[in-house]
Amino acid sequence: MVSFDKFKIWVLCICLVCELGYGFYLPGSYPHKYGVGDFLNVKVNSLTSIDTELPYSYYSLPFCKPEEGVKDSAENLGELLMGDRIENSPYRFKMYTNETEVFLCQTKPLSSDEFKLLKERIDEMYQVNLILDNLPAIRYTKKDNFFLRWTGYPVGIKVQDAYYVFNHLKFTVLVHKFEETNVARVMGTGDGSEVISTVGNEGSDAPGYMVVGFEVVPCSFQHTPDSLKNLKRYGKIPSPIKCDPTTVSMAIKENERVSFSYEVNFVESDIKWPSRWDAYLKMEGAKVHWFSILNSLMVITFLAGIVLVIFLRTIRRDLARYDELDKEAQAQMNEELSGWKLVVGDVFRAPSNPGLLCAMVGNGVQILGMAVVTIMFAALGFMSPASRGTLITGMLFFYMILGVAAGYVSVRLWRTICCGDHKGWVSVAWKAACFFPGIAFLILTVLNFLLWGSDSTGAIPFSLFVILILLWFCISVPLTMIGGYIGAKAPHIEYPVRTNQIPREIPPQKYPSWLLVLGAGTLPFGTLFIELFFIMSSLWMGRVYYVFGFLLIVMVLLVVVCAEVSLVLTYMHLCVEDWKWWWKSFFASGSVAIYIFLYSINYLIFDLKSLSGPVSATLYLGYSLVMVLTIMFATGTVGFLSSFWFVHYLFSSVKLD
Repeated sequence: MVSFDKFKIWVLCICLVCELGYGFYLPGSYPHKYGVGDFLNVKVNSLTSIDTELPYSYYSLPFCKPEEGVKDSAENLGELLMGDRIENSPYRFKMYTNETEVFLCQTKPLSSDEFKLLKERIDEMYQVNLILDNLPAIRYTKKDNFFLRWTGYPVGIKVQDAYYVFNHLKFTVLVHKFEETNVARVMGTGDGSEVISTVGNEGSDAPGYMVVGFEVVPCSFQHTPDSLKNLKRYGKIPSPIKCDPTTVSMAIKENERVSFSYEVNFVESDIKWPSRWDAYLKMEGAKVHWFSILNSLMVITFLAGIVLVIFLRTIRRDLARYDELDKEAQAQMNEELSGWKLVVGDVFRAPSNPGLLCAMVGNGVQILGMAVVTIMFAALGFMSPASRGTLITGMLFFYMILGVAAGYVSVRLWRTICCGDHKGWVSVAWKAACFFPGIAFLILTVLNFLLWGSDSTGAIPFSLFVILILLWFCISVPLTMIGGYIGAKAPHIEYPVRTNQIPREIPPQKYPSWLLVLGAGTLPFGTLFIELFFIMSSLWMGRVYYVFGFLLIVMVLLVVVCAEVSLVLTYMHLCVEDWKWWWKSFFASGSVAIYIFLYSINYLIFDLKSLSGPVSATLYLGYSLVMVLTIMFATGTVGFLSSFWFVHYLFSSVKLD
């Protein structure tokens, strides 16, 4: 009966993992009920392009501005770091009220600078991003009998030598009838932050609707001057407008005006409010994700077999033979030892630059913990794309909190290397608090100067820079020092064998040891590279990545592979009497970062062919460098800690004086 209960628990766990693989989400805002005729205000986000990766403000181009003036929406830390600048717009609808030929505005005659800027943005394929009730505008195009989904629409298009702007927008708003619930009042976030009506409220019988879809079709239409005479904003244009996305007619010219208009059509949909993000989060290539996991499992099985052979056949056999001998025979055998048993007096000799190693391992624990917790929360749906910026904000929050773990691990490792000596723990904790954040901050500062020089909204404002520095030195650093203090008070790990005063000479090797270390990174990369393509496409191609369940599984497999690779390589080094395993075990698994960086360069050359300009390429390589350094710290820490446990376990079974 007990075994049957255990079986049921295992089946439940497997089903949960499979469900996580497909991913689900808890919406980031609560439904907003709109009555018929209620105003719906469209917001605008930054202009984006996969050609330059430099976001710009919507109103940097000569578009219509709202009569009440441009106002920024409240943005969180993650949105600002991602370059989002959400502002109000003049586009305004009435719930369930179809409107056609709505006049928006006519610009002033285009100056030479405005004309030149418009042409540049069209050449660079910039997209306009609109938001209604927290939903981005989605655009459908047909190619080879397949419908492609895009968020936003292009500023314009170049046909031969002429430039055309999309000045007429055809909106389709999908709505679903509001379904009253018997839940208590709750408060949401974003555009749906108002209180939901509950049973018993006055006016609850009035029909209400929720926005469940927002589609846009951009058109280029040439308005006749006579049709726009004496028209005010939101007035109806007397002449009909035929919106055909396959034809263009509104060519932009210097010293000429551009007229903007729109139409909106409301369609009642069967889509329910919790499913309204499905159009954006439809997972493509599920079989590819499962193939990636299967590929990783094969690598893990192969490495696990090697580890099993090392433990069961080689080590256990040697130890059993050694234990059967009497003391006199053991003394004689000590003189004839070969392989890993010869380095028993040197295997725990302190490595070069021990303080740096401790700081890097502490940073790796901090990064790995942040990644695991963040991906778990995202896989469970707590970081929905409906709540913009929550992923980045969550990562920063967890990273700061886990400074305690970084300080504790780095200082306790330092005390272990120093055989329990407390001296220097403050310096080690300070290194752990500043080493990786300092490198990342330096790279991002240089990149931010490039963004400032380009007047991009991707540049971090100076006020946010100050906030980040305060978060670093007022929260992260003190927490790391507290962790270091706890680590200094905790008992150090005692070595099972004594270290000789004179280091043993390492015999010459057939192959350089660094060659094995570099080659070891190919196996962890093999478990990661398929999922890496989807992540890179999300970061640089503007696609939504939301298969965090798959990412969680792949990350667990990556940790296992890194541990096995480092363990096997450490054993190989010890067998050839190379006792300098500390740094090699870190870089054996950490060398996967080299292959990821090479893959990033390959992705830049072959997948981001249209990326234009040295600034864009520098930004790409700079962000990629931060990413690979992060991965190196995390994977290197996994490899080092597994190797440390292995060496400690191995030599604790040998009693050699």
